[in-house]
Amino acid sequence: MKITIEVDCTPEEARSFLGLPDVSAANNIYVENIAKAMKGVSNPAQMAEYAQALAPMGQVGLKLFQSFVEGGMKAAQRGADGPKSSD
Repeated sequence: MKITIEVDCTPEEARSFLGLPDVSAANNIYVENIAKAMKGVSNPAQMAEYAQALAPMGQVGLKLFQSFVEGGMKAAQRGADGPKSSD
């Protein structure tokens, strides 16, 4: 049996419902600092070095984010291929 529930709400409403804090101000500061640091980047190696230094949890955070993105892309591809006969 498979049950699907779709909730139509804004990110702010979802955050409030789940009791999560609003970190948008901290996120804005973080993004501004990264943007300022990246302005002086002149080559890909230098960009990778800056990204590793600025990323939360350093190299571990980048690897985790990369695996998250790759997993999402694989899941999207499976969804685009259509339902399997076992569903």
